Amino acid sequence: MSNAIIILNYNGEKHLQTYLPSVIQNSPNWQVIIADNASSDASVAFIRNEYPTIQLIQLNQNNGFAGGYNHALETIKGQYEYYFILNSDVRLSPNWDTPLLDFINANPEAAAVQPQVLSDRDHTLFEHAGAAGGYLDTFYFPFCRGRLFETVETHRGQYNSVQEVTWVSGAAMLIRAQDFHEAAGFDATFFAHMEEIDLCLRLGNKGRKLYCLPSSTVYHLGGGTLAYDNPRKLFLNFRNSLWMLVKNQQRYLFLVLFIRMALDGIAAIQFLLKGKPILTWQVFLAHMALYRNFSTFYKKRIKAQYKPFRYHGLIIWDYFGKGIRHFSMLNKRKFH
Repeated sequence: MSNAIIILNYNGEKHLQTYLPSVIQNSPNWQVIIADNASSDASVAFIRNEYPTIQLIQLNQNNGFAGGYNHALETIKGQYEYYFILNSDVRLSPNWDTPLLDFINANPEAAAVQPQVLSDRDHTLFEHAGAAGGYLDTFYFPFCRGRLFETVETHRGQYNSVQEVTWVSGAAMLIRAQDFHEAAGFDATFFAHMEEIDLCLRLGNKGRKLYCLPSSTVYHLGGGTLAYDNPRKLFLNFRNSLWMLVKNQQRYLFLVLFIRMALDGIAAIQFLLKGKPILTWQVFLAHMALYRNFSTFYKKRIKAQYKPFRYHGLIIWDYFGKGIRHFSMLNKRKFH
């Protein structure tokens, strides 16, 4: 059974022009599929004219990252063994696929793996969305090997080892098709952001493993659809993080949720003091979205069979209280 690269596109003609050549050139044994989320630009015409051999799936509306991929992968269900879920603003390097396929084929417990993700703006830096593998702390704050909050490290080979992680980046994720569909894919209500972390938690709850393999490297532009400081992006990140917590936290749900929301409140006050009231408002809206939809996500809770690999510490205290800026400075005994 063959494998497929699936790229979700929404008004990304410029990204397709820039990054598709690297995908085609460096992926000779892959079927490349582009799912278009009802773009209003010339993306579809560009694909048809310049890449007529690429399989094009046209969706009738913008379903977001989560819903878009769910619809596209349901369309091709049963045809491929592995999906490589790839953002439209990622540059692939030669032989990017060999380490990933070799590892996942040799490790049947691995549901998904990711390459090392470096910045396409500066190849010496890790990229925010994934870096060298992602984690969650006790209160569901995400961070990566190579990126804590907004601090991105210079790549010096310090994270070149294979590492089990809590989540793999949706910017460049190799996942078994069977695992994706058995887990019911992404949660489409998330629309965009955190949906891959939620999926990885659900896989981890079933005893499946996630890994980062730095022997494979890709280069991500980042912020291709929404800039990192975009109010809409901040809203989605805060909202979806809370929804994910309600779905996946196994013990002391209400205590953990209360503390997380209090920490969000502190962040909202800081935004206000920095003269960014619109960001404060987005945090408030995210919390209102939790209240409105709490019963929906509470009903989605499934008792975990296993404990996902996590960081059992407080990354927010490590970063803001202790001044830790590099992943390598964290207490490794807290990872299990």
